[in-house]
Amino acid sequence: MTPEETFGQLTGLGKAWRVVEARLEASSSTFLLKVEETPHLWPEESTRAGTPVTCHDHVEPMQWRHLNVFNKECVIVCALPRGRRGDDGKVYRVTPPWEGRSKHFTQEFEAFALTLMREMPVKRAGEILGESDSRMWRMLFAHVKAAYERLSFDNVVWVGADEMNRRKGHNYLTVFADLLAKRVLFATPGKDASVWEAFAGELQRHNGHPKAIRYAAIDMSAAYIKGVSDNLGNAQVVYDKFHVIQYGVEACDQIRKIESRADAGKRDQLERTRWMWLKNRENWTPKEALKWESMSLERCVTGMAYEMRLVLQGIYQWKDVGEARKLFGNWCAWVQAMRERTGELLEPMARAARMIEGHLEGILAHWTQGLTTAFMEGLNSLFSAVKRKARGYRSVEYMTTMLYFVAGKLTLPCY
Repeated sequence: MTPEETFGQLTGLGKAWRVVEARLEASSSTFLLKVEETPHLWPEESTRAGTPVTCHDHVEPMQWRHLNVFNKECVIVCALPRGRRGDDGKVYRVTPPWEGRSKHFTQEFEAFALTLMREMPVKRAGEILGESDSRMWRMLFAHVKAAYERLSFDNVVWVGADEMNRRKGHNYLTVFADLLAKRVLFATPGKDASVWEAFAGELQRHNGHPKAIRYAAIDMSAAYIKGVSDNLGNAQVVYDKFHVIQYGVEACDQIRKIESRADAGKRDQLERTRWMWLKNRENWTPKEALKWESMSLERCVTGMAYEMRLVLQGIYQWKDVGEARKLFGNWCAWVQAMRERTGELLEPMARAARMIEGHLEGILAHWTQGLTTAFMEGLNSLFSAVKRKARGYRSVEYMTTMLYFVAGKLTLPCY
């Protein structure tokens, strides 16, 4: 068997194509495989087109980057034939079986490149493969776009939505996810009510329907609430426990700042305690535990707010929705009573209590449906790590493409 026949079998060209030359270019250390069509091509093209196809002419020789051969860059070279259809005389360029979506690479090379890009920044993958990051991104765009267009949202009934910081300042993406399949469905700039209209349109483009959505897990943003009401008419709003607890965490931190500024005596006590109040007690360091003990004789309002946050968090350990309703009511009454006794310092926590009272039915839906946005919270961490590795993205298109790539459960490579 000649080297050309060997490489023809290894590349899986079939009967319609053959390797006519295999040689190493010493000057560039590039392995060249020159390929031509065989007479078997035209019966195959005729069957595919449903009409007799004959050879019209050939285009100028083209190149496709293939997987390395003996650690040498390998390139397929071919002057592709153009076929003429018998029914309408249309002339078209024949698509070879090795050509990938980005036209510069073979399918095998693209599959390997996509594997690398999952594990490292696109630029770094390009450096390893000896390709520019612009060509790598074009490849990624082509595959993600094709795979995303083939997605079906017909079984989507539980969705979650959360904003994601795109860059410093108020630049946000709203990310929608299927909380049952744990996959990203859609990402769009902004965090107002209009993003829900865009999501409803995307559902319909992928064989889904807005009225099929039964539950939507969101934070207590007025814009998101309006968006769900206006666009997902049958969806019950579920306020996720992570966001509810976060309101308590943020209120405690605000009280710490206010108390530090308002009381010089408490300033020394609260100095360098920010991270202490953000943790649960079991996660305190020995130094933080001693700090708490030293404050026990003269409790500050921040300490009271911290205990309120822990009690709020503890409500989610109960399994019965009736008991949870009672505990939320007791918690809100306790906070309001202490607000009246303590004064303005406790106002951030009182504001959180009023928000919980106003959205209690949606909060309690967590018990009846068992729905959380834990996947969304994990996605934020995952994508933050991806952004750090890439040192940011150039535009919304780059960021959404990477979101779909790492968390959209796409079928890749897509041919």
